[in-house]
Amino acid sequence: MRTRAALTDEDIVKMGDAAIAHARANEWNVTIAIVDEGAHLLWLRRLDGAAPVSAEIAAAKARTAALGRRESKVYEEVIRQGRTAFLSAPLPAMLEGGVPVIVNGDVIGAIGVSGVKSDQDAAIARAGIAALGVEQG
Repeated sequence: MRTRAALTDEDIVKMGDAAIAHARANEWNVTIAIVDEGAHLLWLRRLDGAAPVSAEIAAAKARTAALGRRESKVYEEVIRQGRTAFLSAPLPAMLEGGVPVIVNGDVIGAIGVSGVKSDQDAAIARAGIAALGVEQG
C-alpha cells in the first residue's frame, strides 16, 4: 500500500490566507475555493465586492482542476483551439483559474478563483498553493 500526502485543516487555512493576501494586495475582489482530491469543497471565501456568482464559478474551477488533475486552463485552451465537442465533457468549469495542488506527483486538492481576469484568478490560486512550501509536481 502506498502512502500519499493529504491536505490538513492547517494547510487549507494557510492556502486560503495566502490567496486572500495576494488578492487584497492587488485590490481584486474575488471568491476563492479549496477542494480535496475528490473535488469536495473544504473552504470557500467570497471577498467584499465579489459577485455572488463568483462563488459558484470558483468552486467549479477548483473541482475541474482536482478531477482533471491539471489546471482548468488546459480545457479552455483545447476548446479555443476548435475542439468544441469538448464542451460536452463532464467537468464543471473549463475556464482558467483552477489549479491543482500536487505533492510527489499526486493531486491532493485544488484551488479555484473567480472574479478578475482568468490569469489573475490563476495567480491568486498559485499564491495560495505556494504558501504550503511544497514543490509542485
